Amino acid sequence: MRTRILGTGSNLPEKILTNADLEKMVDTSDEWIVSRSGIRERRVVDEDIPSSELALPAARQAIDGAGLSPEDIDAILVATVTPDMAFPSTACLLQNKLGCRQVPGFDFSAGCTGFIYGLILADSLIKTGSAKHILVVAVEELTKIVNWEDRSTCVLFGDGAGAAVVGPSENDDVGIVGKYWSGDGSVADYLKLPAGGSLMPPSQKTLDEKLHTLHMLGNETFKTAVRAMEEASVEGLKNANIDVEDLDWLIPHQANIRIIEFTAKRLKMPMDRVIITIDKYGNTSASSVPIALDEALKSGKIKHGDDVLLVAFGAGFTWGSNVIRF
Repeated sequence: MRTRILGTGSNLPEKILTNADLEKMVDTSDEWIVSRSGIRERRVVDEDIPSSELALPAARQAIDGAGLSPEDIDAILVATVTPDMAFPSTACLLQNKLGCRQVPGFDFSAGCTGFIYGLILADSLIKTGSAKHILVVAVEELTKIVNWEDRSTCVLFGDGAGAAVVGPSENDDVGIVGKYWSGDGSVADYLKLPAGGSLMPPSQKTLDEKLHTLHMLGNETFKTAVRAMEEASVEGLKNANIDVEDLDWLIPHQANIRIIEFTAKRLKMPMDRVIITIDKYGNTSASSVPIALDEALKSGKIKHGDDVLLVAFGAGFTWGSNVIRF
């Protein structure tokens, strides 16, 4: 039995922050941002909107697209590094807002690889009979944790939510046909949010030193990401027993256009078969892959029978891939 995606959804805040806007806030330029990242604009959530609220429309779209109701959902998995609060989980808050039954729900942190990890977890739960219909959500409000005085990071990130409902496939040729996941904590310092946890609890010192904001070593992160994206892509396709020449679409994590181009080049995928959203939304972390997937499905780019590779890397470091036949 295979697990298939039954419905998808996405939600982006209305507010757009362009590179021209950022030029007024920090020492940067549109040319500098575009040439190094491919980003032209990003979305910014309102200060009073928590992650559970941003995720709600995306989750509803995914449930509706699956032809189900909230009462049909058996479990909720939420990938996020910006939960509403440490506890209760955003998944439980979302369960209540959706009006689902009393079902298991939990958050997990896998950085930008969150949606990939979530599909692998859901696939395993469905195959063991633990659940039939699982809502996998990725939601990030990264603009709330960036240092707006750090021009090397504040220009990169945006907010958004993506979701999918997955369930058993009636057709063995349709669904998740390959997967791969991995991680390496030895390079955790390359990308982190230093304070706010048990290692460095909140204090006046952590606030003054802006340790509750995202810290990234750009060059080291870039080099690690390039290797991770290639490994995840190759191993995922190998697990699916699919040759790269037979792959129809590549949907990579939208972190940096140069990383995307490098991954496509190593796979010998033409760029017109790569789904790109980074120019519009920036890096939305775990939600970037499901947002891109939802747009590709709703635009009609992905068709029945297409083989699609989802691949991502993120803080942890984590990396992974899903190969899905639609």
